[in-house]
Amino acid sequence: MGLHGDGGGPAGGRAARAGPRRSGGLRGGVAVFAAVAAVFTLTLPPSVPGGDSGELITAAHELGVAHPPGYPLFTLVAKLAIILFPFGSVAYRVNLLCGLFGAVAAALLFFTVFRLSGSYAGGILAAGVFSFSRLTWQWSIAAEVFSLNNLFVGLLMALTVHFEEATTAQERSKIAKIGAFCCGLSLCNQHTVVVYVLCIIPWILFRLLKEKIGISHWLGSADVHNCWLRSLLWHCCKQERGLPRWETGCCKPCSPSPSLSDPQWLSPEDPPSSPCEELSLGSLLKLGLYLSAGLLPYVYLPISSYRHQARWTWGDQTTLPGFLTHFLREEYGTFSLAKSEIGSSMSEILLSQVTNMRTQLSFNIQALAVWANICLVRKDRQNSSLVWLFTGMFCIYSLFFAWRANLDISKPLFMGVVERFWMQSNAVVAVLAGIGLAALVSESNRVLNTNGLQCLEWLSATLFMMTYEWYLPKMAKHLPGVKFPGNRWNPVEGILPSGMVTFNLYHFLEVNKLKETFVCIGIHEGDPTWKKNYSLWPWGSCDKLVSSEIVFDPEEWIKLTRNIYNWTEDYGRFAPSSWESVANEEMWQARMKTPFFIFNLAETASLPSNVKAQLYTHAYDLYKEIVYLRKEHPVNWHKNYAIACERMLRLRERGADPEVLLSETIRHFHLYTQKAQNDPQLADISVALKHLRKELQSLRNMKNG
Repeated sequence: MGLHGDGGGPAGGRAARAGPRRSGGLRGGVAVFAAVAAVFTLTLPPSVPGGDSGELITAAHELGVAHPPGYPLFTLVAKLAIILFPFGSVAYRVNLLCGLFGAVAAALLFFTVFRLSGSYAGGILAAGVFSFSRLTWQWSIAAEVFSLNNLFVGLLMALTVHFEEATTAQERSKIAKIGAFCCGLSLCNQHTVVVYVLCIIPWILFRLLKEKIGISHWLGSADVHNCWLRSLLWHCCKQERGLPRWETGCCKPCSPSPSLSDPQWLSPEDPPSSPCEELSLGSLLKLGLYLSAGLLPYVYLPISSYRHQARWTWGDQTTLPGFLTHFLREEYGTFSLAKSEIGSSMSEILLSQVTNMRTQLSFNIQALAVWANICLVRKDRQNSSLVWLFTGMFCIYSLFFAWRANLDISKPLFMGVVERFWMQSNAVVAVLAGIGLAALVSESNRVLNTNGLQCLEWLSATLFMMTYEWYLPKMAKHLPGVKFPGNRWNPVEGILPSGMVTFNLYHFLEVNKLKETFVCIGIHEGDPTWKKNYSLWPWGSCDKLVSSEIVFDPEEWIKLTRNIYNWTEDYGRFAPSSWESVANEEMWQARMKTPFFIFNLAETASLPSNVKAQLYTHAYDLYKEIVYLRKEHPVNWHKNYAIACERMLRLRERGADPEVLLSETIRHFHLYTQKAQNDPQLADISVALKHLRKELQSLRNMKNG
């Protein structure tokens, strides 16, 4: 149990452990997979989750290209799942696939810990605490790429352990080739795994070099090249006798060295490949080819782009520059989460990661991971290099990600984006914690000289897309009723050196003048040309582009748009860090777009006083309606309604009770100051409240007097 030595030479010790641990690891891994898969399946969302799920499901269903870097492996496997799974909606089938990916990841974490420590409890701890943390569970049951990335993280660690336990050059070579292929394959999903790949590759080369030096030591310094001689003798025997007879003197080693007398070294079927050959240029080139073979799913991107069948696709990968743009995520920012965001500092992100890890995994798990490293000070520990490797992977990844995660994590949405990438490091910490638990029990047994403690183990907006060179050639055919007056949108019209014709938004609207045009999620600020002849009028959660020649009729517009809004989700029901929370906030704020627009029109337009009064009255009535419709609503509604009440008070309209308006103004300004602690105008509002209370008291005194 634990990481203690088992006696004997390195190869003998590894061979003695490998047999029972391999079978036990497989049985335990299957059991863990079944348990986690059952839980994940029971909690799958029946339809499209939030985030990028809708786009990824659509890309898989139509065989299009997802957002950079394209996720070709996920797209192809998801398409296969959509075809093969005989039940549920298309979205449910992809959700189920991701749940199964998460279950496989859990099984691989168990396998890794068990093969290293021999501890079932350590493996179950690692798999359980990682899989059922809130973060992993949330993203393992949604159609997202993160559960597949978790699978690859577990697979790379499991293969690394398998490589370390290999006792022959042939076995090491086989595992190295499989590992190289899996490294390439993992890069077809989420690119952050490249940090682990770049840690594992030099470690593998170092272990091979160490093995080579170790063999030379066994043979003696005068016989450094005997490993080459043994291969030559094997070929000599094969040529003379057809097959080597190991009992004869020709091929039998002249000295019974412990490593060369091992029957696994003297196979009658294969030449005794040596560590020397494993580091040859030819062997390294083979590993490079296997890694390249793993990248083959990226061939899908230009094929899909060339076929041009999907109604939704991203980018044009039919050219090498277009492919590299997508592969390197240049539209998002290569090696960054966003292209132009100014993010939190590196220290802030690292501190948040540690805090988040404590929330997701618990402080005890962090302590056990540290304990796994502390135990390495004992010289008889086996597999210590793997613990150092995993710890190094965690540290390097955390530092690199904190450096490149250029998002402001003080904003809940961006925090939600960043924390998803911490799953990759959490998986390593879970493995180290499992090893730490096994080491803790082993160390306790050694100190107390008893086995009694062993029982303790079981504790997108279209306008934005038109800025891309590939968008119109790819998507125009799927929008047959829309006219494009050029090849690419640009605020400055003209002909580019490539011959591409650009058009601005005004020109685009003019050629589509007979069609109703709506703007959702805002309009690009870099092209104000539309303002020459168009205005934005509120239309539910979007806006309608209307010709400036049309006169706004508030009563007609209120009647026209009143029944557009049919959002039923409660305000604040989603976690602030989720995309669902952002969508819910957008929909709730859309409810007040019409009164806000009408009020703003009254404030800014040069209008007759009677028209202004009419606009203020409509805004006041609409604000009052929505503020009292639900108990919970966005806090800024209180402020807007209070200001509308104050404007009505100024108008002194007949039928409006000044005392009621003053009371409403004070009440809702007060509610706002209680809930909006970060408003820079809070001090000014407090001063205004004092003045309004005096006015109310004066008004009441006049009435009573």
